[in-house]
Amino acid sequence: MAQPTGIHARRAALQMLDAVLRRGETLEQAEGPALKTVRSAPDKGLARALANETLRWLTDLDSLIDSATRQRLPEDAKVRTVLRLMLAGWLRLETPPHAVIATGLPLLAGGPRRLAHGVFSTLDKRGAQLPAEPTLPERVRERWGERTASIAAGLAEPPPLDLTLREPGETQHWANQLAGDSTIPGHVRLPRGSAVETLPGFKDGAWWVQDLAASLPARLLGQGEGRHVLDLCAAPGGKTLQLAAAGWKVTALDLSKRRLELLKDNLKRTGLKASPIRADALTWEAKHQFDAVLLDAPCTATGTCRRHPDVLHRIGQRQIAEMAELQAALLARATSWLKPGGTLVYAVCSLEREEGEEQAVQVTLTPLPVGTGELPGGIAPTAEGWLRTEPGMLADRGGLDGFFVGRWTKPVS
Repeated sequence: MAQPTGIHARRAALQMLDAVLRRGETLEQAEGPALKTVRSAPDKGLARALANETLRWLTDLDSLIDSATRQRLPEDAKVRTVLRLMLAGWLRLETPPHAVIATGLPLLAGGPRRLAHGVFSTLDKRGAQLPAEPTLPERVRERWGERTASIAAGLAEPPPLDLTLREPGETQHWANQLAGDSTIPGHVRLPRGSAVETLPGFKDGAWWVQDLAASLPARLLGQGEGRHVLDLCAAPGGKTLQLAAAGWKVTALDLSKRRLELLKDNLKRTGLKASPIRADALTWEAKHQFDAVLLDAPCTATGTCRRHPDVLHRIGQRQIAEMAELQAALLARATSWLKPGGTLVYAVCSLEREEGEEQAVQVTLTPLPVGTGELPGGIAPTAEGWLRTEPGMLADRGGLDGFFVGRWTKPVS
């Protein structure tokens, strides 16, 4: 008997969810094994979309399921996860209910199909709906407090595609060429779903993919004019490319061989120059000090939750504490490599205060406050002169990732 169209995609999505929710893997780690048996590009895209939307709306999907069952299903019950996928397909991807049932129930071969069918049919008859914005998990709400509502506002839809241009002076040209919008010189935003490799300018290296918020730390170092900058934890290279394009002589340090290969590929495609070094920043010894250091530190990446909703469910206090300890050690190293009069920029794509504000107050250098004129319209520095972005900012224009950025200068003795 032939299987319904799309069953392979849904089986892969189920496997991805299991890897994230039960084993704590990232969605990126889970994709490889799960998609091995999915042959077509559309089905792979469907599997990713189902997994992402399920994780984005998980709390609300569970509330619907619980409202239609007499006895609460265990969190890790397969039937609950299948129902989550079915509801995400119906309510988020607009799959007709009959198709949802036809492709969802086979995932429960030998299991409680009748239960799943009954719960879904009940919710279908009720005309079940999701709220305008996703409800975030309880432990996330506890951490983010009063910021939760504004952050959630940026998670209702997957993000658009942001590009950083090699030549900021050509912003209007590329905005017209790509039919996109620009928020700041050197940036173009396109609707999500754009096939990157087929877009004009990709093969010529005229731009690279980089979230608008991720492009701000390197911008805060200004023009290089031939000065030396150390880009710590540099791969896959978006900030390295920015710095090279701005006239800096870049030393790009990273521990990951695979990610450094991506950086080298990006340098080759764009024609920009930098000096990649594979090393551990905690043990590496520099031969000289630098005019500037950009530390985009390893972090929990909770600020990327609009594009990586798995972080909402994987990250807890243990991971935050581990990252904060590493960040403090890296900041100490970065400070030692800075020339007197040089500039340090510290950045994390995290929404956790332990990784941002609480790291910044420990820095012993002289603060160099971020100015409003250095930022896109609609984004302002904090009272301390730091930069804090959140997914809900610029929500009417597609939002942006959550980042913390601080900037300091080393006193000249």
